[in-house]
Parts: sequence; C-alpha cells; structure tokens
Amino acid sequence: MKTAIAFVALAATAAAFADGLEFDAGADLRIREELMQNVPGNPNGGLVTDVRSKFKNHIRFRPRVWGELKGDAGAAGKWRVYARLVDEFRWNVEPKTSATEWPGEVIFDNLYLEGKDIFDGFMDVTLGRQDLMGYAGLERVFMDGTPGDGSRTTYTDMAAVKFHVDEDSTIDLFGLYNFDRNRDFRWGYDRNRTEGSSARFPGRGQDQDDFGYGAIWTSKLAEWLPYKVFAMQKQRLHVGEERNHTELVGVNLRPQWNEQWSSTFEAMNELNSEWSAYVDLGWKGKWLKTKPFAKLGYHFMSGEWDPMWARAVNDSEMFLYGTHNGVAWWSNMHYVKATTGLDFGAHHVLTGSCGPLFAAERDRVGGGSGAFKGFLSQLKYEFPIITANRAEGERFEIFGHLLAEFFNPGDYYETDKPAFFIRWQVEFRF
Repeated sequence: MKTAIAFVALAATAAAFADGLEFDAGADLRIREELMQNVPGNPNGGLVTDVRSKFKNHIRFRPRVWGELKGDAGAAGKWRVYARLVDEFRWNVEPKTSATEWPGEVIFDNLYLEGKDIFDGFMDVTLGRQDLMGYAGLERVFMDGTPGDGSRTTYTDMAAVKFHVDEDSTIDLFGLYNFDRNRDFRWGYDRNRTEGSSARFPGRGQDQDDFGYGAIWTSKLAEWLPYKVFAMQKQRLHVGEERNHTELVGVNLRPQWNEQWSSTFEAMNELNSEWSAYVDLGWKGKWLKTKPFAKLGYHFMSGEWDPMWARAVNDSEMFLYGTHNGVAWWSNMHYVKATTGLDFGAHHVLTGSCGPLFAAERDRVGGGSGAFKGFLSQLKYEFPIITANRAEGERFEIFGHLLAEFFNPGDYYETDKPAFFIRWQVEFRF
C-alpha cells in the first residue's frame, strides 16, 4: 500500500511539472573501523550491571544511492520528490561472527515529497520517510527515529508543516510514526536488522512502535535573542500491553551576545515530573587563517528522563554502546563538558572535549554505590582528502575523520577499568 502511494505521489509530481522538471542523482560510500574495550553497560540487555570488557573491532560499510525530481511552480511553491536506498554491512574482525555480512538488507531510508515557499512563501511541507536529525533546530529532542539499527539510518515516517507567520516567526506542526519491524521499503534479510529499528522502551522486547505529534513556535524576543517554545507527545505501542506515553513541554533560547559570544538556555519538562536542562557559553574567534572556538556546557537529565527521539550520538560515540537502558538511552545525568578546537578552513577541523559525569539519582544500575559516573574525553580531527569544485560541475569528493574517546569510570560502576573507543572513517561522495 505504501509503495503504491509513493509511486502515485511521484507520478502526480511529474505530471504537474512536465515542462520544467529537473532530475539529479548520486551516491556515497562510508567506510569506518571501530575499536572498543571496557565500555560499561549492555545496550541489548535493559537494566543490567555488566561491563563489556571484551575487545571489539568491526568495520562498517554503508553504500547509499539517491535520486530527486524537482520543479518550480511559482506561487504554488518549489517541489521535489527525493528517494534514497541504503545498506550497511560489517566485517566483524574481533570477535568473528557472520552477522551483517554483504549484501544484508537494502532499505529506502528516505522517500518523501517536499514543498517550499507554498502560497508565496507562507508554508513548507514535507511528507514521507525523512531524516529526523536536528528537526526544527531541537537536537536534544530530535536526532534519530531508528536508533535500533545503529549508524545505518536516522529516518522517521513523518508529515511536517512549517507556517511562516511573519518575518521572524514560524510554527512547525508534525506527526510521526516509527515502525519497529517495518517490512515496507526493505528487501533482503539481515537477522539483526529485521529484529527492530525503532526506539524501544527499556525492558521491552520486539514489535514496539512509537508515534508522536507536536508543535514548535519559533520567534525572537529581540534581534539578538531567538527562542523556541514547544509541546509534544510520544506514545509507544507494544503488543499485549497498554500504551506508554510521554508529554513534553519546553523552551529554548539562543542569545547571540555579539559576533564572538553566544549561549544556549534550554529547559524541558515531561509531565510525569521528569526534567532536563541544558546551558552553554560559546566563543568563536579568528587568529591568522584559523578560527579557534571554545564552549563550556552543562547538561542535566533527571533519573527517569525519556530522551524522546534524541536517542543518538549527542555527546559520546562510546556511550551509544554503553547506556544501560538501551541504545543511546540518555538519562540520569549531570554532565559538565568543556570543548575547544581549531577550524583551519577548507574542511579541516580539530576538536577536543572533556568533562565529568554524575548520576542525578543513585540508582545502582552501574553496580556501584556512588554517584560519580566518571570522566569522559574525546578528540576528533575532520579532514578532506579530495574536494570538488562545484562551480565547474565537479562532484567527486572524499572526506575522512579520526576519533578517539577515553572514559575513566567512577564509583557509580562496579569496575575501575578504563574504557576506550577509536574510529577512523573515509566517505566517498559521487
């Protein structure tokens, strides 16, 4: 049914712009090797006190191909249909397993209809399967609709409408649905991928869908003080159980004090009395041909905080694997993080961060009796290998990065073994 609807939408779009359609297509290939040891927690076991002491080394290959059809309908808007196919498979070097070998499973991770500047700029719409990361500028609410499949996809099936109320104000309305065992738009077999991809509630098994809806108001209190006010609900559906639901309201302010200094203030409340807060102070400068930057931030999440659709890599790649409540289930945390780095230009960026983590509540999930989770450090270098001259129609590019994380656990855990996570990555874009 969904496949039929998608092709009807594609045909309707083509008919509407028969005289002025443009088609484009491309592909990319990402290769990354990840090595880790002693990462605390077990993302597949719910609330546990295990320590993943075994050394792991795997190489991931993620090829994608995409295509788009677009046209300009004047006052009726600029429209496009975008589709992308993806696969991701691994070579498990240590320990050796046969999981996720080529060709695995091919899936449409993007398939949507998008309209911009409809009714002379009054509204924008996006309908279909689309990436969720950073939706509406709320990266601590929206990051990944499919955390269960790791780094392969970040999509959700969503209808989103943005109304441009005036020059400074917009309102975003959305409704989304994540299918845990979505059999549509996927072909092949992968025993890991077919077990579920949506955001499962801790302690639950398979067949757990989630859906949500909400509104985000964006405006300015002053030219230098943009803000957002938002409200939404998420519900989880699990076979044979009552629906679990979470209501959230929040506010986000991002004052730009001057050209160099900026801040973020964010507070969110889930109506079951759970809280989250984030604040930072950032600086950007210029020194010779480089742009140094620094930021000091603090992130708080109460003991049973529901991360909504932000189950993704916000602060650490290592803890994507090491949270106790499931993959990237961030909660029960005080985190003070200092970040500094240099932007050398031409896609060269060196970034370092470090800071302590504390439990907001001593829930003993880590096996220890204390509240100090540990000290986390990260160093990342992003660099180009080949860059394209877009003005001359070039497209082929190669980018890479090196990433290292180190975690020294505190008395929240039953172990004192330091953990590490190392990754190199190369991405080819065509």
